[in-house]
Amino acid sequence: MTLRKGEKMTISIQEHMAIDVCPGPIKPIKQISDYFPRFPRGLPATVGRSGTLRSAVSQPSVSPAEAPRDEDEDVDQLFGAYGTTPAEQPPKYQAPEEVVDPEGYESDDCTTLGTLDFSLLYDQENNALHCTINKAKGLKPMDHNGLADPYVKLHLLPGASKANKLRTKTLRNTLNPTWNETLTYYGITDEDMIRKTLRISVCDEDKFRHNEFIGETRIPLKKLKPNQTKNFNICLEKQLPIDKTEDKSLEERGRILISLKYSSQKQGLLVGIIRCAHLAAMDANGYSDPYVKTYLKPDEDKKSKHKTAVKKKTLNPEFNEEFCYEIKHGDLAKKTLEVTVWDYDIGKSNDFIGGVVLGINAKGERLKHWFDCLKNKDKKIERWHTLTNELPGAVLSD
Repeated sequence: MTLRKGEKMTISIQEHMAIDVCPGPIKPIKQISDYFPRFPRGLPATVGRSGTLRSAVSQPSVSPAEAPRDEDEDVDQLFGAYGTTPAEQPPKYQAPEEVVDPEGYESDDCTTLGTLDFSLLYDQENNALHCTINKAKGLKPMDHNGLADPYVKLHLLPGASKANKLRTKTLRNTLNPTWNETLTYYGITDEDMIRKTLRISVCDEDKFRHNEFIGETRIPLKKLKPNQTKNFNICLEKQLPIDKTEDKSLEERGRILISLKYSSQKQGLLVGIIRCAHLAAMDANGYSDPYVKTYLKPDEDKKSKHKTAVKKKTLNPEFNEEFCYEIKHGDLAKKTLEVTVWDYDIGKSNDFIGGVVLGINAKGERLKHWFDCLKNKDKKIERWHTLTNELPGAVLSD
């Protein structure tokens, strides 16, 4: 085609798309797919262990951000050529994901609450359970500053109440507290070790609001061997419900440690009121002001009453008081020792907490304690006894 001087060549849009406008011979424009890797025809694709399709020939990889849309369509067509239906096509690209254990959610959640290091020792001879709270690690932040004010509290189940609650001191502004405190339950029997569970809770103390729960763990006491320390390092768990249907009427009254000894020198029965544990709370503040009374019955002259001092605001009082009843050894077989625990109140009647009766008409440990005292003169014998709501034939008034 010839052009006159001053005229410009006009090219249709169709022609423009079919030729390279650079000076020189006319060349077709390369397809975009020519710039990207393709599977050679005739080579089957292999599936790796990860489930993604790969070629038998090593090809350079291209990130999805760099690959144009046309290439995706071209690869889709290629997959179709090898008999892969769209439903069977693997994802074009997926970032590696963490393997999630379907049963591991709780474990991961526990880890976010923190771990607790502690040890337990059952002193069988002294009927004591020693709980040493060592430290916690990685506790869940509870305060606005990203820290917590943690403390540990203990309960014996069944029967969780203030009567058997023990707690450590509070440590301020830390997620990795170290307490190194030993908390002791007294009056723990072999029967308790079989059927009771120790609940250990970690909480955050808040001066202006209710204290907040962080996590807990529960240890069945039957896992412990007498007189052997067992160490634990356990992930804290979410709060578990407490069985409200259990009968705690007897359990919440408490325990009392009594010593008996018939003294040949004093010609009398020595009754020692050593301590009480896990007493029922009788006052509005959640505590009691306990004291103990003893009677040796029948008491015709009503002169056998003895009373300890009052211990203020406690459910685990220590008395360490001893009373002497002048009586011939042969007459003890006809007597009954009545021990009652009371809560002292000002301006109104004192509240009965619980009591126990020792004598030849008693049963179980109460009978055995009395019998051992009569059998072994001049030997002090200590035993823990459970306080009950009612005493047979007793007048429950102070």
